[in-house]
Amino acid sequence: MFATLEFVDLLDHAEQFGAMIQESDVMAAYKKAKHELDNDQQAQSLIKAFNHIKEEYEEVQRFGRYHPDYNEIMKAVRTNKREMDMNDKVAAYKVAERNVQNLLDEVSEYIALSISDQIKVPKDGAALTDGCGGGGSCGCKAS
Repeated sequence: MFATLEFVDLLDHAEQFGAMIQESDVMAAYKKAKHELDNDQQAQSLIKAFNHIKEEYEEVQRFGRYHPDYNEIMKAVRTNKREMDMNDKVAAYKVAERNVQNLLDEVSEYIALSISDQIKVPKDGAALTDGCGGGGSCGCKAS
C-alpha cells in the first residue's frame, strides 16, 4: 500500500482520536478500577484461585462427563467464579471494562455508518467472523 498524503492524514486523525479516548472520563474510570483491582490482595487471590481451577477445568473438558472429577470441577469452577465476580474490585473493574468496550463499539458504529449503512458492525466487542450476520455471538444481524 502506498502512503499517500490522504492516508497519512487519516492515520494522524486516528492517532488523535485514540488520544482523545485515552483521555476520556470512561478511560480514566477504567484505569482507576484496574489499578485498584491490581493492588487488592483479596481480589488477586480470588483471580489466582479461579485461574487455577480453570486450568483443571480445561483438563477435565478433554474427557467431558466421563472424567472422574467432572462434577467436582464443574461445581468448583462455578463457585470460584461467583466468589471472584462478587468481589467489589472485580465487579467495578468489569463494569469499567464494559463501559470502555461500549464506547469503542459506539465509535466504531458511528464511523462505519458514516461511510455506509450496509457495513456490519460487531456489538459487545465481538469481531466479525465467517458466518457472521445471523445474530449469533457477534451480535450483528444481516438485514
